[in-house]
Amino acid sequence: MNEAEGLRQRRPVRAQVITEDSQAQEAKQGSTYSSRVFQMTFMMLAVSLTIPLLGAITLLNCPIDPQPLSFKEPPFLLGVLLPNVKLQQAEKLFENQLIGPESIANIGDVLFTGTADGRIVKLENGEVITVARLGKGPCKTREDEPACGRPLGIRVGPNSTLFVADAYQGIFEVDPSTGRVKHLLSSQIPIEGKKMSFVNDLTITQDGRKIYFTDSSSKWQRRDYLLLVMEGTDDGRLLEYDTITREVKVLMEGLRFPNGVQLSPAEDFVLVAETTMARIRRFYVSGLMKGGADMFVENMPGFPDNIRPSSSGGYWVAMSTVRHNPGFSMMDFLSEKPWIKRLIFKLLSPETVSKFVPRYSLVLELGDNGAYQRSLHDPSGLVAAYVSEVHEQDGHLYLGSFKSPFLCKLNLDLL
Repeated sequence: MNEAEGLRQRRPVRAQVITEDSQAQEAKQGSTYSSRVFQMTFMMLAVSLTIPLLGAITLLNCPIDPQPLSFKEPPFLLGVLLPNVKLQQAEKLFENQLIGPESIANIGDVLFTGTADGRIVKLENGEVITVARLGKGPCKTREDEPACGRPLGIRVGPNSTLFVADAYQGIFEVDPSTGRVKHLLSSQIPIEGKKMSFVNDLTITQDGRKIYFTDSSSKWQRRDYLLLVMEGTDDGRLLEYDTITREVKVLMEGLRFPNGVQLSPAEDFVLVAETTMARIRRFYVSGLMKGGADMFVENMPGFPDNIRPSSSGGYWVAMSTVRHNPGFSMMDFLSEKPWIKRLIFKLLSPETVSKFVPRYSLVLELGDNGAYQRSLHDPSGLVAAYVSEVHEQDGHLYLGSFKSPFLCKLNLDLL
C-alpha cells in the first residue's frame, strides 16, 4: 500500500465540539439512569418490606378485640381548666425508696401507702418501714405481680386499721401496729358467676360495716391495664361487701374500666370513675334514690383514676391521661377505629405502646355537684409523674403514682 492509498483509507477524526446542550443531554441521560436505578431499588425494598408486613398482619394474633367507642369533643382547656405549671411546685418525698405508691392514707400524722412489690409501708421520720406484705416476694417483673400482689386502694377504718384493695388477691384488713393481715374477701371467689381479675379501689363507711369496691375486669389483670383500656371491655363492676355478714352484692355492671371510688360525706351515694369513658358515675346506696344511678361528670378533659375527698366538700380526681383540646388526643382518635388498634397491638407490645402516651399530669378539684373548681397541671409530667391519687391532709396534697419511685407533696396555700 502506497502512501496515497493509506491516506484515502484513513478516516478523518473530527474534533468533538462540547456545547451546553451536549452537556445537558449527557446529564439528562445520567440523571434518568440514576432515577431509574433509585426507583427500582425503592420498589424492591418496598416490596421486600411490604410482603412480610402484610403476612405478619394477616397471620399474627391480636391480643385484644377492640370495641368502637364514641366520645364527644373534649372540653377546651380554658378558664378553670387553663394549663399551668402548679404541679411542678411539688416536693418529691422518699425518692427511689418507693415503687408505684398508688394510694395513700394517714393515721394522725403518719402516712401509709402500698408499693408495687406488694408491701404496705409506713412513712415516718423520713423512713420507709414495711408494715405487712400481702403476697410472696420479691417482685421484680410484671410476671411476678400475681404472686406478689399489688395494693391499689387504701383506706383507714374506724378502729385505725387499714382496708386494702389488692389487684390480684382481693380485700384485706391490716393492723399497722402489729402487722397482722386478715384476708376479708378472696378474688378467687366468683361473684355472681364472674371472677374478679382486677380488684382496684375501695371506700368504706364510717362504721366500717360496708365496703364499696371496684373490679375493673373479669378478663384482664392489672398488669394488662393498657389492653383493657384499648379494648374498651365493658365487664367491670361496682360491688358491696358487708364486713359483718360477709355477703357480696353487685351494684353496677357493664362498666368500662371502673377505677377509683368515693363515698359521699352523707354516705348516700358512691362515685365511680369509669376510666375508659372519661367520666364519673354515681350510684345511690341510701335515701329515696337508693339503687339508682346517674352521671356525675361526663366528657372529662382526661381519663380519671382515683377519687378522694377535698376539704372544700368536693373531690380530688387524678387524671391518668389528658385529652388535649386544642390539640390532639390519641385515645379519642383511636376510639372509633378498632382496625388501627388491632394493627398496633399485632406489631407492638403494650410496653412499647405505653412509651407513646404523653407524660402530661393533671389533677382536678370538683365541687360537690361535679363542677370544676380548679385544675393543677404539669405539662412535662416530669415532677408529678403518672399521678393516680390525690390525698389531702393538713393543708397539703400528697400525690400517689402507679409508676413513679416517689411521692409528691404540695402546699395548698401556694396554689
